[in-house]
Amino acid sequence: MGTVIMHNVVSVDGFIADKNDEVGPLHDWYFSGDTPITESGDHQYDHSGTGIGFKVSRASAEYVRSIWGSIGTIVMGRNLFDLVNGWEGQPPAGDHVVVVSHRPKPEGWHPEASYHFVDGVTAAMDKAQELAGERVVAVNAGEVGGQFLAAGLVDEVAMDVVPVVFGSGKRYFGSIDGQQLLEDPHVVIQGERVLHLKFKVRG
Repeated sequence: MGTVIMHNVVSVDGFIADKNDEVGPLHDWYFSGDTPITESGDHQYDHSGTGIGFKVSRASAEYVRSIWGSIGTIVMGRNLFDLVNGWEGQPPAGDHVVVVSHRPKPEGWHPEASYHFVDGVTAAMDKAQELAGERVVAVNAGEVGGQFLAAGLVDEVAMDVVPVVFGSGKRYFGSIDGQQLLEDPHVVIQGERVLHLKFKVRG
């Protein structure tokens, strides 16, 4: 089985969006650099609706390419799915998406897309691992991500920390209850307006 990484862009005070699910300046660094995330400059990762694709600093590009290139399956909650309409069936990375939801896929929604709606974190992880094989399972942070971490289903935590303070909003770890110990960061990369960190979850 592949590594399970919980990931998101996050403010320095631990929020992934404000109370209205607006990300504010958290994603600005995706578009403020001079290096396309894809070597060829194609639009493989362009899900911004701008048509310009992601361009980041050179340090960030190398890191993001390695992360996104390793992903087989993305796991997301139903709230995020509804907010972005499932990226219109084209996830920013990986070949498959598992949506943790009590409700089924919307009728007629992109039947060609490999999106699977599964009730409960354990069943969702089983499906995600099955689809990913030896590749990475990337779990979006937030309420659902916190549930996966609390259930002991996350191997690493990856944070793209942006120098902004939200004060309140949607927390990176959701409403997780109790302490979770992480190892010292084994990846520390300073980009422009973002700091990339990765921690292994202490077993």
